[in-house]
Amino acid sequence: MSIDFDLYVVTDRQQTGGRPLGEVVAAAMDGGTRAFQLREKDLTPRELYPLALELRGLTRAHGARLLINDRIDIALAVQADGVHLTTASVPAGVARRVLGPERLIGVSTHNLMEARQAAEEGADFLVFGPTFFTPSKAVYGAPVGVEALRAVRAVVTCPILAIGGIKRTNLDLVMEAGADGIALISAVIAAQDPAAAAREILASLQVWRARHSRESVSARAGGNPPGPERAE
Repeated sequence: MSIDFDLYVVTDRQQTGGRPLGEVVAAAMDGGTRAFQLREKDLTPRELYPLALELRGLTRAHGARLLINDRIDIALAVQADGVHLTTASVPAGVARRVLGPERLIGVSTHNLMEARQAAEEGADFLVFGPTFFTPSKAVYGAPVGVEALRAVRAVVTCPILAIGGIKRTNLDLVMEAGADGIALISAVIAAQDPAAAAREILASLQVWRARHSRESVSARAGGNPPGPERAE
């Protein structure tokens, strides 16, 4: 199943500044976000279920995607759009047999070997990183950098969303390295105004795609791509 989003917001209710997670997710959707991963790993299934049910109601009303981190049972129980796996989860192919062909399967990967394996096992998309330093991903080690992303892009055909310390100021770097979009946590979840934060990030993605399209057309026509002063 193909993905229809290029901004994927990963939840962390510890970063909402005391606001209910549903309120922050609703604001992010007001800003244009159309895909979320419910990733509250400290919750038991009994605690996670009502939160997942709430977010499923919100995302359905806004026409947005909801994937549940690792918990295939919760994803099925709330009729989520899919699951998000790690390299310690069941393989994507096993999840596919349980979920069927209509639900999405994303997999978080941190190096070329993991990315290649997840793609071969049937992941619909990969989240790759951390690209740059970010406290929420420090547990996974040093940032992998954009060159590692470029190497994965060279051998993997499924969509790749870069994650880890991505901001408007470095978004171009990951897109130029081959990312199909980005995944974020704090840049939206911790933002004072999640709607405005999401809106600005989506606008930056749109600007990059428009510029890339112009440069591609120019290259095919044998012309010169626009210089930096014309990039916007």
